[in-house]
Amino acid sequence: MASSPKIVVVTNGKGGVGKTTTAIALSGIFAEKYKVLAVDADTQGSLSWWVKRSSKGVGFDLTQESNPALLGNLTKLSSYDLVLVDTPPALHSEALAAVIAIADYLVLPTPPAPMDLAALIDTVKTTVKPVGVAHRVLLTRVDPRSLNEALEAQNTLMEVGIPACHAFVRAYKAHERAALDGSLVTQWRGKNAREAEADYRRVADELQRDWL
Repeated sequence: MASSPKIVVVTNGKGGVGKTTTAIALSGIFAEKYKVLAVDADTQGSLSWWVKRSSKGVGFDLTQESNPALLGNLTKLSSYDLVLVDTPPALHSEALAAVIAIADYLVLPTPPAPMDLAALIDTVKTTVKPVGVAHRVLLTRVDPRSLNEALEAQNTLMEVGIPACHAFVRAYKAHERAALDGSLVTQWRGKNAREAEADYRRVADELQRDWL
């Protein structure tokens, strides 16, 4: 990769959509091939809490930073291939504005439920499209018994001209249990662990095809 790292920002104006789960899963998977820095720009510090509980190591570096002036300098971190930023669930925060301004790519996690989807479509139209940054919506918390909901959501996004990942992330307890254990989903060995890992590996492959 280039001397300036690729800046990937995981964002949504709402909390509870799988943002931190996505940021940590992708950081762990990309760290298998690249030098990765995960940035916790959310003052709630969920990403930091998760990583600091790890007894196995996560394979990537972590920093907690919500100062907009310092976040604007992430492009200068030439020792990294990829910087992945977990953002606060507040669309008008200065920290979010700072990282979107330097982002190469935005990943927008959302559950496929109609209310969540409507809020995200509005966000993309008002906040993302005007900036002109490459982006994809990632459907998260998809009920494994009701995959049609995810397919309908993908069709809705396509109809309004918003790119979505073909891969989606199903709602497995494995994600919560991995967090409590301080494990990456790729390290977790409990029920549905392989399915949960496979979902994020498909997402990572798809995003990477976008970049290359």
